Amino acid sequence: MKASVLPESLIKIARDYFDDARPTHDWDHVERVHNLCLHIGRVEGADLEVLSCAAYLHDIGRGFEERDISVCHARKGAQLAQGLLADMGFEDTFIQKVVHCIATHRFRDGLMPGTLEARVLYDADKLDAIGAIGIARAYAYAGEHNQRLVEEFEREHGDDLSVDHTSHSPIKEYKVKLSKIKARMLTTEGRRIAEKRDAFMRAFLERLRAECEGVI
Repeated sequence: MKASVLPESLIKIARDYFDDARPTHDWDHVERVHNLCLHIGRVEGADLEVLSCAAYLHDIGRGFEERDISVCHARKGAQLAQGLLADMGFEDTFIQKVVHCIATHRFRDGLMPGTLEARVLYDADKLDAIGAIGIARAYAYAGEHNQRLVEEFEREHGDDLSVDHTSHSPIKEYKVKLSKIKARMLTTEGRRIAEKRDAFMRAFLERLRAECEGVI
């Protein structure tokens, strides 16, 4: 099967994996990553067909990881995507390109994106964690895990993300993770977008600190 137009059945299958997903990693996240992939891909000259397919399928393994933390959702998603695309009759060369994108998109994993398309998906997925949407997702996660809305701004944090979700907070998430994403972009357009989104987060947190200190 040629990949010039993704069949609606493929998109529906992908979406079905998110029926019970939490807001932080739901189908809306997938669609935002898909849109970013197409934008960055056009600017960078990537294969948009590979990107579209990889974006829709990149997180289909996440539910497995949430049920069993020993599962890497990127690796699981790549495995699932390979079988799914093969069953639908896609060409093997196309499948392997998509599978590589999915397997290497994770933030904390040893696999590195080795193709332009994989680098675009990597950047798009990270970009959805910063900026206005990044702040929104951080606070959605805080609500899911009964975290404090605001903790001490001056508290020092190491790089270790605590497994005790209730001791975490959006501010800690910014300090140990979100503030570092800008430097990890792999494409020129990704870096341009990340600069703007990072600036928004810094401005938001400065305003938040001021309001917490009683500044009107």
